[in-house]
Amino acid sequence: MTISEKAKETTERLNKFMDNHIYPNESKYAKQIDDFGNNRWQVVPIVEELKETAKNDDLWNLFLPESEYGSGYTNEEYAPMCEIMGRSMWSAEVFNCSAPDTGNMEVLVRYGTKEQKEKYLTPLLEGKIRSAFAMTEPAVASSDATNIESEIKMEGNQYVINGTKWWTSGAMDPRCQFYIFMGKTDPDNENIHKQQSMILIDKDTPGIKIKRHLPVFGYDDAPHGHAEIEFKDVRVPPENILLGEGRGFEIAQGRLGPGRIHHCMRTIGLAERTLETMIKRLMTRKAFGKEIIRHSIWQERIADARINIEMTRLLTLKAASMMDSVGNKVAKNEIAMIKVAAPNMALKIIDDAIQAFGGAGVTSDPKLAQAYAGMRTLRLADGPDEVHKQSIARSELKKYL
Repeated sequence: MTISEKAKETTERLNKFMDNHIYPNESKYAKQIDDFGNNRWQVVPIVEELKETAKNDDLWNLFLPESEYGSGYTNEEYAPMCEIMGRSMWSAEVFNCSAPDTGNMEVLVRYGTKEQKEKYLTPLLEGKIRSAFAMTEPAVASSDATNIESEIKMEGNQYVINGTKWWTSGAMDPRCQFYIFMGKTDPDNENIHKQQSMILIDKDTPGIKIKRHLPVFGYDDAPHGHAEIEFKDVRVPPENILLGEGRGFEIAQGRLGPGRIHHCMRTIGLAERTLETMIKRLMTRKAFGKEIIRHSIWQERIADARINIEMTRLLTLKAASMMDSVGNKVAKNEIAMIKVAAPNMALKIIDDAIQAFGGAGVTSDPKLAQAYAGMRTLRLADGPDEVHKQSIARSELKKYL
């Protein structure tokens, strides 16, 4: 690994910040959300409070490699930082490093015009607003982005948008001020990868209706949330198109690479903390005359967890290093591999931890059930396992065919 002294120092300070501010406030975070009652779509005070602390401690916008807007860390340097954030499910937002905003900021940095950056990127970088990414649709298999049916049609001097999106994460947050929307501007183009475009849509534009909130295994993920949204005759100025008509598929591929690896980095952090939680639990309980941790089956599970975490971390670091050295396109196989490996690895460890906690494991007390729900969902988000495996297999077969 090639890690600068600055990155090492920042990683150390980030660890201390977690110890001093995040872990001690996890109960407070949960209580503040519970205190919202039925109206859970509100800004959590402790998060906003800690954001200011993070800014003052220069722990802000730690992603965005090769950009004048970020902190200047490579993907390889950011990986340990992102892993640390993943140890608490809500901490990434404190450092302005949470999805989908990070991916949307990547899009605006790479493909946005000066005017688009001023209107949308600047307040995102400052943490003043949040955003959402509207791509997936309920009526088609959206794992194949060429299936997207939503319409972006020029009428007069405006684009008119029609379509229904769902799993638009972050749309329920009251701070969400705009969507990056994917639809078809040229559905008859013979090149199916040139039919799609992406456009910026302000949240308060007439014709937008949030049809319903979508829970994840019963969890509402407040105040972030996921939504099904109807766009009916939504009129948007032409200057809101990103990069130009027919470039939507290209933008999607550029956006999802960094987003996928960030998910995997955080997943490793979650797996590490779950393993710690499991071991501590096993050390405090006795069964059949001795501490549970002394039973060989649990030592085997702990060993498997350590092996799988280390393998996944090394593969993630390899992908990050390749993204830095040869670019996201060349590193697509490594990104696909970690996107499959990381959530499956974490799911096994979380499942073992639930078993270690016994009946308590399936309650909301140790947060394992919610972690499991999140990791199971990650096997679908940003492309399902099957699509990534198909891509990996095709690449492998090229060596022989």
